[in-house]
Amino acid sequence: MEPINLNRLAYFATVIDAGSFTRAAERLGITKAVVSQQVARLEAELQTTLLVRTTRRLEPTEAGRLLHARCVMILRDVEEAVAEVGEGNTEVAGVLRVSASNDYGAIVLAPIAARFRQEFPACGVELFISDAIIDLIGSKMDLSIRVGWLEDSSLQARRIGTFRQILVASRDFAAKVTVDEPEDLASLPLVANSVLRKPFTWSFTRGDVERRTVTMRETFSINSTPAVLEATLAGGGLAVLPDYLIADYLSQGRLVHMLPDWALPSGGIHVVYPAARFRSQKVTRFVSMLMEQIRE
Repeated sequence: MEPINLNRLAYFATVIDAGSFTRAAERLGITKAVVSQQVARLEAELQTTLLVRTTRRLEPTEAGRLLHARCVMILRDVEEAVAEVGEGNTEVAGVLRVSASNDYGAIVLAPIAARFRQEFPACGVELFISDAIIDLIGSKMDLSIRVGWLEDSSLQARRIGTFRQILVASRDFAAKVTVDEPEDLASLPLVANSVLRKPFTWSFTRGDVERRTVTMRETFSINSTPAVLEATLAGGGLAVLPDYLIADYLSQGRLVHMLPDWALPSGGIHVVYPAARFRSQKVTRFVSMLMEQIRE
């Protein structure tokens, strides 16, 4: 096969992203005829149909979808490489786009993003807070901070810290119940986080050999970690919450650590990147700032 004209890959990717030849031409600043001609030549070079054209719609074929996914990665690599070289590997500029879960994003990342803006005023920050898993490539995110246990993925991930899960209850609720062993939890109400895989089943360990698994009552579940915290503070029942979210409430006495001699599984704090060979300075500096905060 003859070498592929990389400009045609960029034209093709823009057509998919824009949804039509006309809008792609507007984005590229060239005529619709040129865009159509270049995509047709790309199909001829590959001897594969990439787009199905009708009078109303433009749809990629299966081959087109696969090629588009790779094109996005290739073009992103090129953009970041050029930006890194152009910045002389020193300038932090542009816009940094970061996604994170509701609790970690609000408690940890928002203050760090504010510090980042103060230190690097030439760089804007867009922080996307959601418990949903965001498509980093499709949404053009620079990185995502994910806590817990990662699913298998083609994305690049780096573990930068850990967090503890802690069984807690409000001060008033804790005063009304007796909990000496993990088995005592089975009859008590739990404010469960339905985002988790098994929100009602928990494994406790004590020392190196003692392990107990308890399934708690399915009475109350919420799909938001901050909302689980608020319901627990209001006396809704026991809850398992991450240490970074409840540290202040424990020190203030508003929450009580139940079964402190027993430990729950710890989770990881991960930086997840779109697949790329280069990292811009804005990404590198933000991650460094986050890791410094975790160490502190």
